[in-house]
Amino acid sequence: MRADRLVATLLLLQARGRITAADLAAELETSVATARRDLEALSAAGIPVYPQPGRGGGWSLVGGARTDLSGLSAPEAQALFLLVGPAAAVSDDAKTALRKLVQALPRTFRADAEAAAGATMIDSTRWGERDRSRPARVDELQTAIVRRRKVRLVYVNGRRERTERLVDPWGLVDKDDIWYLIAGTANGRRTFRVDRILDAEPIEEPSTRPDDFALAEAWAEVVGEVEERRSRTWATVTIATRFVPILRDHFGRHCHVRSEADDRSTVRVGAPTPLDIARNLAGWGGQVEVLEPEPVRAQLARIGSELAALYRER
Repeated sequence: MRADRLVATLLLLQARGRITAADLAAELETSVATARRDLEALSAAGIPVYPQPGRGGGWSLVGGARTDLSGLSAPEAQALFLLVGPAAAVSDDAKTALRKLVQALPRTFRADAEAAAGATMIDSTRWGERDRSRPARVDELQTAIVRRRKVRLVYVNGRRERTERLVDPWGLVDKDDIWYLIAGTANGRRTFRVDRILDAEPIEEPSTRPDDFALAEAWAEVVGEVEERRSRTWATVTIATRFVPILRDHFGRHCHVRSEADDRSTVRVGAPTPLDIARNLAGWGGQVEVLEPEPVRAQLARIGSELAALYRER
């Protein structure tokens, strides 16, 4: 479409300052005549584009002028600002970027875009919890990822084992206010909780990243592996139907309703071990009955016996 070519032509002029019709034709894969007509059309439309004849000449924007060109439709602009707006509430850089984006939009889009930016905020702290702060190391790790620099990590895992290693940082993920670093190591791809990184020292050695690496795809694999480990044990329980939404909230994706009636439902719940399931269900008392497996029933019986013995003594 010609409109696409005109936009591309203007962007090339802004990026390069000056371009010949022949260069433009090669870049956009058109004929030289078509490229020249497009340049003339921009000039006729009032864009300050003019030709400079002679050796070393070409087409230029007058005085290096730039235009308020975003390439966004009104709905696209609103969608963008709905996403960017919440970030601007907590980041000075985001606020500055938002102001610049507003100025880059066509004037007719600005009011709606500004309204969209202020339409949403995100409070990620659950009721009753303290505010969670963004780990200080996130910024330096982001810089290392962008600059493609290796990082020396001092890390403490869940078993409190301390290790030191040199990694290629590939991407950061914020999941439920817990930050994770996905990185390449001598043993392949690994995932590190940022709040367990004791020290992170970017070095000048360039990092490497697979050409086909995509952060979203890598994270989806990590989530799949973690969720599989979190649901190695499954139990079938019955519970009053009105409590099924609460049980689903406790177990999340590891809760599947098998059958549902007006008074009582049969539900499958999963966790890493029988003890994990028993601990989650013990507080329900007699409102939840575990049908199987026997190890979960045994753990519940043990917990019940311990509580009965403890409070009988008192």
